[in-house]
Amino acid sequence: MKTIIVPVDFSVASKHAAHYAAQMIVGHYDINMILYHSFSKPSEEAGVESDLEKLKDELMRVHIVKIDLMAQREVDFADGLERAARHRRADLIVIGLAGEHSQEEDHYGHQALKLARTKVCPVLIIPEECPFKEISNVMLTSDFKNVLHSTPSVPIKIFLDLFHTKLHVVNVNKDHYISLTEEIESEKKDLAELFKEYHPEFYFMRLYDVEEGLTLFARDRDIDLIVAVQKDHSLMERLFRTSHTRKLAFHSSLPVLLIHE
Repeated sequence: MKTIIVPVDFSVASKHAAHYAAQMIVGHYDINMILYHSFSKPSEEAGVESDLEKLKDELMRVHIVKIDLMAQREVDFADGLERAARHRRADLIVIGLAGEHSQEEDHYGHQALKLARTKVCPVLIIPEECPFKEISNVMLTSDFKNVLHSTPSVPIKIFLDLFHTKLHVVNVNKDHYISLTEEIESEKKDLAELFKEYHPEFYFMRLYDVEEGLTLFARDRDIDLIVAVQKDHSLMERLFRTSHTRKLAFHSSLPVLLIHE
């Protein structure tokens, strides 16, 4: 991992994400962080650049990291950020999410999913109330369907190598019984081979509510970060689309890494 981009609109949530990202890469001197802001009027440029410099100074007083600034005029936030990520060959975008009762919630959620769909790079979502802690336990959610072709192992491994984490692979399905089906066993074997150097542990939970199962597992196993593969009609689509299931990504204290298959 060489470059991460943190879009900021100077809200509490986006500033928190910037601090989280800076803390995350402390000690990784080959990683460059870019603070990104897009504006719509030419008259805003000078003020934006000044505000970005202030945030950079604030971050560097606390964290010894490499930080660049990027302010550009754009009509559409997500399109501009995608372009910036491609031009700078970003490995990761870190975006903040506002709290439960904030009006920013839908905007940030929509933009995060829009960015994840572009396949430009993984998107790490940081809830506003998520304090930084060492990432030791990562939960990878999987539907155990065609895992060799649908699991983006390279970006997941880059993230795991950055933090030297323990990998927990979790599947929640109402159809699980005492023993796994031959199909699931075969997919499990493929996934174990794919991540063999991380010695993954596998968990299969028989529950009707997928989001509830993942939330319980994350709490009981002291999970620090959730990795979810973005697919059509996927778990993450449901998490962001309905108010009931948004809690896992929006209202928990856990960051969520979205990676497109």
